[in-house]
Amino acid sequence: MNSKKFTILHSNDMHGDFLAEIATGKKELVGGLSLLSGYINKVRAEEENVLYVISGDMLQGSLIDSEFKGISTIEIMNYLAPDVVALGNHEVDYGLPHLLFLEKMANFPIVNANLYIKKYNKRLMNPHLIIKKAGFDILFTGILTEKVIDSLKTDALIGSFISIEEASQEVGKICSAYKNDDIDLTILLTHIGYESDLKLASLLDPAWGVDMIIGGHSHTVLDKPSHVNNILIAQAGVGTNQIGRFDITVDDDTNSVVDYKWSLIPINNQIAPPDKQLEKFINSFKTQVDRKYNTLLTKFAKVHTHSERVIETDLGNLFADSFANICQSDVVLVGSGSIRSKSLGPLVTLKDFMACFPYDDSLTKFTVTGLDLKNIFSHIMRPQNRDGEGECYQVNANISAIFDEKSKNLISLRFKEKEVIEHKLYTLSIQGYHYKNCQAYLNISEENLLKSGPSKVITTSAQIALEEYFRTHQNLSASVSNRLVYQK
Repeated sequence: MNSKKFTILHSNDMHGDFLAEIATGKKELVGGLSLLSGYINKVRAEEENVLYVISGDMLQGSLIDSEFKGISTIEIMNYLAPDVVALGNHEVDYGLPHLLFLEKMANFPIVNANLYIKKYNKRLMNPHLIIKKAGFDILFTGILTEKVIDSLKTDALIGSFISIEEASQEVGKICSAYKNDDIDLTILLTHIGYESDLKLASLLDPAWGVDMIIGGHSHTVLDKPSHVNNILIAQAGVGTNQIGRFDITVDDDTNSVVDYKWSLIPINNQIAPPDKQLEKFINSFKTQVDRKYNTLLTKFAKVHTHSERVIETDLGNLFADSFANICQSDVVLVGSGSIRSKSLGPLVTLKDFMACFPYDDSLTKFTVTGLDLKNIFSHIMRPQNRDGEGECYQVNANISAIFDEKSKNLISLRFKEKEVIEHKLYTLSIQGYHYKNCQAYLNISEENLLKSGPSKVITTSAQIALEEYFRTHQNLSASVSNRLVYQK
């Protein structure tokens, strides 16, 4: 048997997590790109055949990233020198033209197979990459979540094969066209979420020879890789506090993985020395950001937390209540994913706030019926929307909703402690991103959002409106108060 050993390091959903932090209750530093780079450099020095790959969402999530619109991130990633990167949905947050600019800045290849310029049926990015290493040929391709289409709703030229079934056929195209006898290993870098990775693997024809799926988007932490349709599937959580590591043996005769070991490696200052050169470069951006944003914005009455997107949080409630006051709206839905910090307060600097709420989006108030509201809450509270891949929301204090997990039905929706009346009109405020994708996210069409009564753009920048509200309202406080209840 002619075989070779390879080490594949993999990250996903790094979200501008550049800086190390002190671990809770400990003295060690954890995460940050300097320590991550130190570990990658260590493995590259120790092992013979090393590949480092990233499965999307390098961008968005830190003030350093948003202040420089991803340019800082790509420059910093050039220091890490990944061998190949796949697009994630947040790579298009600054617009399609800017994405193409960022791609030109990158010293590393970016692959994606299913993002198309529709009119010309041409792929936007390089669909595949073949890396030759130790006499072996390794084929990479990238598959993107359907959420990228949500971000590009205003760009009618761009489209994608967005269903899992269509994506599987796109993988088949790449493998059929480029997987010849010399391809020893085939790896999909996906950004579609762990559950979708499992489904995608089950749909792939074994003749296409896909060996591994390294995924992202759902921020899933695994104890071990899954194995579906003879395909290994792994993901490495979120941020830079850890990195996935495969040590595999590939057989040249059968073009397959004959042995493997996988682990999720914690990144801390015990595992490798920091990359001081990269640390210095990151600090050059941090200094500029600190100089501009390190001023006190407000003080909350306490620390507010946002530990998970799929549950009600006191920080989410604080944001929703604040927007309800800004909009003078009966109901406010704030996308849980637009709140990027795990905690905020009691002292809140402008830097803290901008990092926590980086999306500069509009806020629009609509008039809807009680029946519309019930349909919306039935949709957003259903179990399949809370699998890490759905779009979850935080709601304001006037609302309490109870969803029965057994029957999978909304059994109560109350406004100001009274049941919502189906024929009565209510005002609903949502962010522009959710308005553009209201059918998919809220189960209501744009037509129905507009038909029951007047609508109004309250602000073209929810970020600025919230910043000003916090600046003029000190000692705000909110608690988890059973606004969204899931009855077992």
